[in-house]
Amino acid sequence: MISSNLTSLIQHPTWQKLEEHYQNIRDMHLRAMFAEDPHRGERFAREAVGIYLDYSKNRVTEETMRLLLELAVSSGLRERIDAMFQGEKINVTERRAVLHVALRSPRDQSILFDGENVVPEVHTVLDKMADFSNRVRSGAWTGYTRKRIRSIVNIGIGGSDLGPSMAYDALQYYSDRSLTMRFVSNIDGNDFVEATRDLDPAETLFIVSSKTFTRLCDWSVSNDRHWPTTLSRHACRISCDG
Repeated sequence: MISSNLTSLIQHPTWQKLEEHYQNIRDMHLRAMFAEDPHRGERFAREAVGIYLDYSKNRVTEETMRLLLELAVSSGLRERIDAMFQGEKINVTERRAVLHVALRSPRDQSILFDGENVVPEVHTVLDKMADFSNRVRSGAWTGYTRKRIRSIVNIGIGGSDLGPSMAYDALQYYSDRSLTMRFVSNIDGNDFVEATRDLDPAETLFIVSSKTFTRLCDWSVSNDRHWPTTLSRHACRISCDG
């Protein structure tokens, strides 16, 4: 079990070593680093699962990386990673498990939470999400007037806004360009008005995203109730509260 009484990171002895190390290399220039080590671009790079990470253009040395790894080991990072995969409640502020990894787990993998494998339940929800998304994209899901959905507006704040908007930006190359995407993240009604000013209500779907639906800003959804739409065909919600 991970204790909630974690030692402050900046009080850790290795952190103090890193502070001293920083003072020694803070004025070093990257040009000089590459001049002294022509193979720096190869040594300070890693590749795995289709991702190439080049960190050679950061002001780091072999000593920097050694100290960072030492800090990770002595701080119990490996134990915390294992605890996350085992479903322990490592989110000590909310006393919750952090099971983002379950969202990316294959169907045949097992991740236990309170003794129960949560992966099958995760894939049940993912299948529902895929089915609904496919119906919207294909035109099978229509608005109240039976017009095809052409515009989608996500309403959320914090991660409920940044998550969808960043995913959209990252995957936009693969998107259906016939669909218009907008994001509303402000309780100020002007944000909603600007996001929807040129959209056809009969062809618009609202997605209201919130983990618990308890934040004040979540009530900004009331703004869209003044739009002349029938919400049963033009709105859905994403939440974790069942």
